[in-house]
Amino acid sequence: MEDKSFRPKLPPWIRVRVSCGAVSEKVDSLVKGLALNTVCQGAQCPNQGECWGRGTAAFMILGSRCTRNCKFCAVGEVKQPLPPDPEEPERLAQAAAQMNLKYVVVTCVTRDDLPDGGSSAFAATTAALKRAVPGIKVEVLTSDFQGVEKDIATAMEGVDVFNHNLETVERMTPLVRSKAQYRRSLEVLATAARLSDGKVPVKSGIMVGLGETDAEVEQTILDLRAAGVSLLTIGQYLPPSKDHWKLDRFVTPEQFAAWGKFAKEAGFTHVASGPLVRSSYHADLLAAGKEDALS
Repeated sequence: MEDKSFRPKLPPWIRVRVSCGAVSEKVDSLVKGLALNTVCQGAQCPNQGECWGRGTAAFMILGSRCTRNCKFCAVGEVKQPLPPDPEEPERLAQAAAQMNLKYVVVTCVTRDDLPDGGSSAFAATTAALKRAVPGIKVEVLTSDFQGVEKDIATAMEGVDVFNHNLETVERMTPLVRSKAQYRRSLEVLATAARLSDGKVPVKSGIMVGLGETDAEVEQTILDLRAAGVSLLTIGQYLPPSKDHWKLDRFVTPEQFAAWGKFAKEAGFTHVASGPLVRSSYHADLLAAGKEDALS
């Protein structure tokens, strides 16, 4: 059972929705039956009950453990991961078809052990989804591929939204992100924006409550916009366990709203900024410009 005793009492503005019974159980059974992983489970997302109750999920490919060990993340580390499963893309597409999804998010564990960082698995998964579910929209939430342009281009094949999370401000990056670099992540996003030539929206997200200042958040927002990012998520960090990075503060809804306004004024097309906002949460609504439905 998850130990939550290390967490401070949640403020009144953070209220996690509970599971929606039979529908949530059906999604859980389907995911397990097809030997798939979801970031909902892997990252201990607080919105899992609500999303699974709606019959939605964000799938995680290339395994359930990561070759990196970020201090904020619930996904565990592995030194020698298994080779990619060549049948995983088709199983994932089968799940999307059975769930009648119209929009799917595909993310991954970071695979620094693979020559292409796993980019070909993204391309194969997107292609399988498009074959299995006509008209489906696919958002990929990728690792940084160590900044290699050809791998970024491969992962973008056929997608409707390209997402790579910056996660935090520049000062905090070397403290909490394993092997990742703030400027390299910005370069990944800028490369994606250039390759898409305006045809594919580029998205990113950050967490707050890790120890950053309000001014640093604003600078990060400006850095992301300068990189060509048009869709932005800002959410509250909640430590997964006592062994993860310690929570520094709970940010108020008013401050989240102020950052959302700041981001829109900086030129972002759509922004979701709030305590329970997560990169994959209601991604379809954000991409469609219905971010007001997230509050």
